[in-house]
Amino acid sequence: MLQIARFVFNPFRENTYVVWDSTGEGIVVDPGNNYPKEHAAIADFIDSNNVLLRAVVATHGHYDHVCGAGFLKERYGVPFALCSIDEYVYCTSAFDGNRYQFDFEQVPYEIDLARQVPLTFGETVFKPLLTPGHTLGGVSLYCEAAKVIFTGDTIMCGTVGRTDLKGSDHPTLMRSIESQILPLPDDVEIYPGHGPQTVLGDERRNNPFLQ
Repeated sequence: MLQIARFVFNPFRENTYVVWDSTGEGIVVDPGNNYPKEHAAIADFIDSNNVLLRAVVATHGHYDHVCGAGFLKERYGVPFALCSIDEYVYCTSAFDGNRYQFDFEQVPYEIDLARQVPLTFGETVFKPLLTPGHTLGGVSLYCEAAKVIFTGDTIMCGTVGRTDLKGSDHPTLMRSIESQILPLPDDVEIYPGHGPQTVLGDERRNNPFLQ
């Protein structure tokens, strides 16, 4: 059984998730921990729940979703996963984040999600789905067995990701949602990069951007 804990971190109230299964193995999705108290909060949770971390994964390269990767990578000795198409966004994220008091060390990514090789830990398999639009290299992580998807800033409860940023594009975002997200079953649970958890069927019926 998949277990998911959500942390709301940094000034952008970004969702960081610790995800693990019955084997005790797990991953962190979108490491937004930016301040010492946030580093301590997620590390204390991982350690107290005996989660054996296998990877740190970012759905895209914006600073509010990657700023904690270095801390977690160093503490737990695990690889960092990112889509190489977002390399430019990631490489400029520390500089761009300075205006919002983001001060973090960028670390190399060892796993390229652009290859769409499944991410595995314990008994769990996540398939990376390429969902560009909010950024060129946006990725969603789908576990078919658990009917769970982490969508980053592609689709959220009642809305979709911003497309007024450099490298973003609204038609591309909507094509990603239509081709990769909407074909999934209605009961798939969506864990977005910001805001509350939702269910795909509810978004299909009620999200004004999908009408």
